[in-house]
Amino acid sequence: DKPSYFGLPENIERSAQRIVSSRVISQLKVLQRADVKASKFDKEVWANELGPILNLWKKLNSGGNLIQAKVSPPADKTGKEQPIVSFIKLEHFNAIKLVQSIHHSLASLSKIIRGTMLLTSEAQTLAAALLHQETPLSWLDKWDGPEDPIQYLRGLVSRALAIQTWLDKANHGAILRDTLDLAELFHPDTFLNALRQQTAREENISMDSLKFAASWKGSIQGGKIQVRIGGLLMEGCSFDGSRLSENQRDSPSVSAIPPCVVGWI
Repeated sequence: DKPSYFGLPENIERSAQRIVSSRVISQLKVLQRADVKASKFDKEVWANELGPILNLWKKLNSGGNLIQAKVSPPADKTGKEQPIVSFIKLEHFNAIKLVQSIHHSLASLSKIIRGTMLLTSEAQTLAAALLHQETPLSWLDKWDGPEDPIQYLRGLVSRALAIQTWLDKANHGAILRDTLDLAELFHPDTFLNALRQQTAREENISMDSLKFAASWKGSIQGGKIQVRIGGLLMEGCSFDGSRLSENQRDSPSVSAIPPCVVGWI
């Protein structure tokens, strides 16, 4: 049957194959699990299985200052700080604390493997999750990121580094003048809500009376504060910034679309 009979794009088979591939990879990871690895401490097994994750973490943080950074909880002493700036400061603080917390837990595992630290129940639980190629629940409680620990660590460090750039721009009042990528944030929904709060404050109206608007044709009429958002992707069709077009059989399953201007009106 043609995909169009079901209201599906012509290249839906690519998306289906990608989903099936991901499912097969997940099943293969399940087959690799061995409960005996986590039920008792085996120095050689832990070193071989956890070594790649520990080495990746070391590589991701080489040349950076995330682990050594000293931060304190942000506080608005004047009471006049813009909500967007307050959000970015809090996002930066939480990012640094999360990086340092995970570094502490991984450093403990490294010491246990080297024999310079005794095994604890907390380390046992952490190692069990990583040996099963799962992101530990203690990490997910602090940031609900990818369930694959490798992707989680990569995403954590990339966002923590990116939010430092956001903070520099915010301190210089330039954050709203650049094209922003919401994928660089841990909580993009909170950023949009901070934008809403700041708009309501400047318009001197209630937040509930505002509606979210987006435009690919330039500025938004009636938008007091506007932000340019980039790094957007679309699946199911193609978009050039002015019109939608149906995908062909050989079209990529996911395609980039032009940046858009968003705001609350």
